[in-house]
Order: sequence, then C-alpha cells, then structure tokens
Amino acid sequence: MQTIVKSTFPYTANLNIPASAKVGEPTTAISTANSFDQDFTKDGNNAGKIREVRIISARLQSKDPSNYNIGNIVSLRVYMAKADGSDEVLVAVRKDITPTVGNSIVLDIDNSHFLDELVREHSVRIRMVYLLRKASDTDVSLKVSLGIGADPR
Repeated sequence: MQTIVKSTFPYTANLNIPASAKVGEPTTAISTANSFDQDFTKDGNNAGKIREVRIISARLQSKDPSNYNIGNIVSLRVYMAKADGSDEVLVAVRKDITPTVGNSIVLDIDNSHFLDELVREHSVRIRMVYLLRKASDTDVSLKVSLGIGADPR
C-alpha cells in the first residue's frame, strides 16, 4: 500500500529563469522540491518497506507566465540531490527542444539510479541546467514534476 501512495504524489519544484539569463550559455536554476507525501523517513511510517525508488515520469510546464514557450529553451538537464547538494544524480533530460513546443513538455527520464536515500531526506534539491534559445523580457517560473515509483520489500 505504501508503494502506491509514494507513487501517486510527484515531487514538484518551481524553477526560475531570470530575464537576465544569457542566450547560448549554460545556466543553472535551483529549488527545493516538495511532495504532498514527503515523509519517506523510516521513523513512524512504512517507508522502511519501500526500496528501489526511481523516477518514472518527468514534466516541465510554464507557471508564470502560463503561456511561456518552453521552446525558448534549447536543452536542459534536471538533477536531484540532498538539500546540501550532495549525492546529486541526473533524473531527467531533454535535448533539442522544438522551438514551437508550447508551455508544457515531457522530459526523458534517467531511472538508472535508485533514489532510496534521497527521498528519505526531509527536503531534496532540484537543479536544472539549461541552454536558452531566446531571451525573455520578464522572469519566468517553470514547474518541474517528478513522478516516482518504488518496489515493496
């Protein structure tokens, strides 16, 4: 049962692209990820019965402005780490984003790493490294949603 609950609520993070971000230069956005069910710790719940936690889906969508064209980004990589940035792993990528993709895209997941220890942290850090195709006149807020799956012990 705990596996189903943990697989239902994604980790989400709001990542900001400042209007000052340079076109053609790799740039980084960092945020803390939240989940409706964040308690993966082994104390007080059944998380000790969860193992082999992996990313099963990843999506990026425009939040503010809601009609921001994600096609203004050429490519991106999304990493997950402990709050202090340690134990960072690549969890999703998107290369060669179509210029007219619109305000939402599905990312290619990298589920080659187990995230068991990361999701047992009280908070996790999401870092997105992106390359802009076109600058924006205003700051942009994007929401990344990372769906996770786990196997029961």
